[in-house]
Amino acid sequence: MVNFRGDTLNNPTLTHHLGSPIDNVLYLSSTHWRQQRSVTQAPNYELFPQGQDTHCAPIKTTKTDEALTFSVGELNATVNTRPKEFDLSFRHKQKQLTKLGWRSIGYVKEGTTALHPQANYTDPNKGKRWVTYQLQLGVGDKVYGLGERFGPFAKNGQTIEMWNDDGGTGSELTYKNIPFFITSAGYGVFIPTSSFVSLEIQSERTTRVNIAVPGETLSIYLIYGATPKDILSTYSKVTGAPALPPAWTFGLWLSTSFTTNYDENTVTSFLDGMKEREIPVSVFHFDCFWMPGFEWCDYEFDKDYFPDAAGQLHRMKEKGIRICVWINPYIAQESSIFDEAAEKGYFIKRGDGSVWQYDFWQAGMGFVDFTNPDACKWYQEKLQKLVDMGVDSFKTDFGERIPTGDTVYFDGSDPAKMHNYYAYLYNKVTFAVLEKNYGKNKAALFARSATAGCQQFPVHWGGDPYSTFSAMAETLRGGLSLALSGFGYWAHDIGGFEGKPDPALFKRWIAFGLFSSHSRLHGSASFRVHSSSLSTTHSTITNMSRSHG
Repeated sequence: MVNFRGDTLNNPTLTHHLGSPIDNVLYLSSTHWRQQRSVTQAPNYELFPQGQDTHCAPIKTTKTDEALTFSVGELNATVNTRPKEFDLSFRHKQKQLTKLGWRSIGYVKEGTTALHPQANYTDPNKGKRWVTYQLQLGVGDKVYGLGERFGPFAKNGQTIEMWNDDGGTGSELTYKNIPFFITSAGYGVFIPTSSFVSLEIQSERTTRVNIAVPGETLSIYLIYGATPKDILSTYSKVTGAPALPPAWTFGLWLSTSFTTNYDENTVTSFLDGMKEREIPVSVFHFDCFWMPGFEWCDYEFDKDYFPDAAGQLHRMKEKGIRICVWINPYIAQESSIFDEAAEKGYFIKRGDGSVWQYDFWQAGMGFVDFTNPDACKWYQEKLQKLVDMGVDSFKTDFGERIPTGDTVYFDGSDPAKMHNYYAYLYNKVTFAVLEKNYGKNKAALFARSATAGCQQFPVHWGGDPYSTFSAMAETLRGGLSLALSGFGYWAHDIGGFEGKPDPALFKRWIAFGLFSSHSRLHGSASFRVHSSSLSTTHSTITNMSRSHG
């Protein structure tokens, strides 16, 4: 606030822009230093992927001695310009949806201060910088969404951070952080950055949703809707609508499970056992050990266990079974294709030009750099060979453990922004292989990691829950939150991933799983199936499948 001429000295400014890309959406951005890396550097979300809505109501602006008003259709934003009384109100007709009031837009310096400018001369980057909004939340208004979150369904009272992590389903960590929330007050808010975002939802101020993003800029899309469905429909125009998965994906998926031992005979016994008991299986999924240990991912069947992989897949396809195989974007040092990728520069690198390697999963693994078009083509060629063998879908696991320290991308992308955005590129590039071969609405993944826009590449599943009733409840809350984040298709590990479910839990989880949009029997160290040679809880599967179709 400029009260006299001296206020124009030694003070930062924030430049604000208001706009409207489509009906029922207002866009606000606030920028401190506009030529800094946090403002200009890629990646940025691919917004309006289906093209902007051709219909947009006329934009009107009005100015009085006390206010500036920006209107589009029945939605408007009004800036109070009276001295010492700044606020920015968002309204539908005359109803206020939310507002940014006094001290609700800010630029925060952590570990430095404008009161000692000399320190800034010698180290202008000293301390962390954040831009913040504090949106008003009305009494009784509820907040939902923000990705696949396993805690309370209503997010009020929580502090939530947008940072993809492989943390299972029992904590605040999640594989799918979506910077979009929906409220019971008739609006949603999308924060169009893949960077780390911190949200305090009535946890710091009881009347506010605090949004903070590191760097020099912050923007939001405020989306109005008379119903949650209307809000989500408009949000899908901004970030993309879910593709319709092919009909065969809605049948039952059966898995080899993770660390279990299996070969062609085991797989055949599974499918024959299910058929004998009149339990139809639509998709068979080969989990990790279809490839040799220490060599993930070389994208080739382990010849010791599957000596005639092409023939086996053909025989399965003749029985009407679709095929899914597990993959991830990490190439182990012992993989037959590691050296090729390293020599051609297809991995994420360190600052000294060497490959960014890691042991936490597979020994010495490198990360495919999906900002490199040649790396994408190379990766897709590996998957194409599997499609040519008969593979119909890929389980795109992982994509969360993406480095940020001493990290260099082919296109110069900001590593902090790429941490969450990597999931988008990984799934998009993989989905494109299937669409190329099978056509639009005939492609489907089984994906774990996600960010905004990944709903265009279904299906997603809920990660690694324990085999407990509490974990089943966590999984349900995660799916509901993901649905209110714009995702249309979702599955989970029936029976839980870690552990072996008892009959009561398994029966209840099967009912839950068969009523989800997609259903998969999967586990870690134990099978979720019965055959003539394996004794498990088969009777539960039989009874539930007959009663629920």
